[in-house]
Amino acid sequence: MSTIRESVEVDVPVSTAYNQWTQFEEFPNFMEGVEEVKQLDDRHNHWTTRIGGVHREFDTEIVDQLPDERITWRTTGGDTRQKGTVAFQRLDDTRTRVELVMDVEPTGAAERAAAMAGLIDRRVKADMRRFKDFVEGRGDESGAWRGRIRPTT
Repeated sequence: MSTIRESVEVDVPVSTAYNQWTQFEEFPNFMEGVEEVKQLDDRHNHWTTRIGGVHREFDTEIVDQLPDERITWRTTGGDTRQKGTVAFQRLDDTRTRVELVMDVEPTGAAERAAAMAGLIDRRVKADMRRFKDFVEGRGDESGAWRGRIRPTT
């Protein structure tokens, strides 16, 4: 697995940044290659992606979610293996640092080559910049989910 770490400062309050991130079905608006995210329930999402002409479908499970602080997930099935956390840090009343840390296991020769060439890192950096533009451009979140998900044993 390779670890990707990227952060961005957004000019919105922490609750706005967090609330927007909980709107998983909006991810195609700022994540390149994400065609669709279907939220199945509070914990589970189904993803459809097309990156470099390669179609992938996979499921994720949110394993820990604390409003205005973090969302942690892992894949549970499908064509992709990853896990990660997005953390939200209040900088002041109108600015937030959003930090994404992901462990990705490339599948297939093309994805391993892309990872080695740094393409996955660059894509995540660009996605985070697009999230900044997306949430700042809206002025407020498109929705919110403020529930708490605790890790299961």
